[in-house]
Amino acid sequence: MSLKRIRLELARNAEFPNGSSQHGYEFIAPLDAKGHLDSASWPKAKAACTVRRFWNGNPDEHGTLIHRKNGSWAFSYEVGEEDDEPIFRFDRHLFVEGEYVTVTEHDGIARPFRVVHVAPAILRS
Repeated sequence: MSLKRIRLELARNAEFPNGSSQHGYEFIAPLDAKGHLDSASWPKAKAACTVRRFWNGNPDEHGTLIHRKNGSWAFSYEVGEEDDEPIFRFDRHLFVEGEYVTVTEHDGIARPFRVVHVAPAILRS
């Protein structure tokens, strides 16, 4: 298992025709050698699998990357599912720079994000 810090930035959409580096997510996740999420390693690493949502003009939100019982993945900020942000086919994505991921955010809108950085996670005790 290899824990990686992954940065997603808002990709081009109607609201941001050029995308935005001021809107996105940074999270830690276990990746396999090819760059896919390693769901088998996630139970051992879940305490380290944190997420920070940054959105220009709003305070950062801090939560966790969760693997649901149905096999899907989501960002969660509080106990319960109301605030969860499901990630479309997250387990099938390749986490390398330039790839795209769709996150359904708090407002129910699915937005595209581009992987802009993947690096080894440095965890602090």
